[in-house]
Amino acid sequence: MRILFLGDVMGRAGRAAIAGQLPELRQVLRADFCVVNGENASGGMGLTGGHAQLLLEAGADVVTLGDHAFDQRDMLSFIEKEPRVLRPMNFAKDAPGRGAGVFEASRGRRVMVAQVLGNVFMKRAFDDPFSALDAVLRAHPMGAMASVQAALVDFHAEATSEKMAAGHFCDGRASLVVGTHTHVPTGDAQILNRGTAYLTDAGMCGDYDSVIGMEKTEPLRRFVTGMSRERFSPAQQDATLCGVLVETDDRTGLAQHVWPIRHGGRLSPAMPAGA
Repeated sequence: MRILFLGDVMGRAGRAAIAGQLPELRQVLRADFCVVNGENASGGMGLTGGHAQLLLEAGADVVTLGDHAFDQRDMLSFIEKEPRVLRPMNFAKDAPGRGAGVFEASRGRRVMVAQVLGNVFMKRAFDDPFSALDAVLRAHPMGAMASVQAALVDFHAEATSEKMAAGHFCDGRASLVVGTHTHVPTGDAQILNRGTAYLTDAGMCGDYDSVIGMEKTEPLRRFVTGMSRERFSPAQQDATLCGVLVETDDRTGLAQHVWPIRHGGRLSPAMPAGA
């Protein structure tokens, strides 16, 4: 099975790129299942229900969120009625929605998708992400005759060390562990020793002529002068879709191949051979 994951959608430019390019990209890559992180798709902070629906209609089978999950207030109610939108598992237990789910891919195959938030350098401490992951992976073993044929973990975190630790913690129990949150794609796509595909950060789906997706003027002013004048606003030019594609073995759920994805915009594309 081929699973496509795309990193944080950033503002209007990211939404437009998903809506305009994802259907064709799925076809070109022969992706059986697609997960999109959408937590910055609405004005760079959070996700509205309407924009979540746009991502789903464009071809995302699941949309994950992050630390900005509920910045847009209508997500509090929307997530309760849309099971394909996931917030981090280690939010407070009374938070609306859920952090993991099992979804159907092509030919009746089942994919478990989970999201957790890291703790290192984040603005506030969340519940332990590793114990949350351990529980959900134990509950959903992979394999042809098991409950799921693949499992994907979106580890939304600041620190590369914490993301790498999560990859090794899940190795052999997940098809893919991919980091999100920093908006900068990393070059370390690999298959770990026990068969889990790993990428420290998927990057963003947004305009890279920016400062992590934000129009450059205000971030530069704050770095240079130490003072703010305006609010940040998302950059609005051509977006690059960034993420990762993994091909799994249906018998085990483990990865056979992994490719970083860079499609359109300013970044050079890196398509898998023979896609």
